[in-house]
Amino acid sequence: MNQTVCDLRAVFSADVAEAEKFCMQFHELAAHQEESFVFVAELLLREALMNAIQHGSRGNKQMQVWCVVRLARRRVIIAVRDEGEGFDWRNVPKPPDESLETHGRGVDLLRRYASSVRFNNKGNAVTLIVRSSNQLPKV
Repeated sequence: MNQTVCDLRAVFSADVAEAEKFCMQFHELAAHQEESFVFVAELLLREALMNAIQHGSRGNKQMQVWCVVRLARRRVIIAVRDEGEGFDWRNVPKPPDESLETHGRGVDLLRRYASSVRFNNKGNAVTLIVRSSNQLPKV
């Protein structure tokens, strides 16, 4: 039985306003899901898109970002790719828990909240899976 509720696909310029429009579309389509599940999925979607825009595309609005979101009853799959050169995701240090620094926490955030995080070899694409049983990490 196919449990897919919807697929959202978009290609847009590496622009925060464009990413926000896409996130709002996701939020509207996921409104019938469990609130904490939607919160986590939207948090991860926003983080992946902001990383693609700020780091991958370096804020260059001439570059493009690709995003696909597949929302099923108890799971969401998020795939984001940018035109950037990528990064070495294998060697990203984990930030210290006591650090108040707000920069450099993106990969750690993805790993804490997603059920699965997979980068392509180049480091310019990420696929995230969130299951509805995911709970917010305890602080």
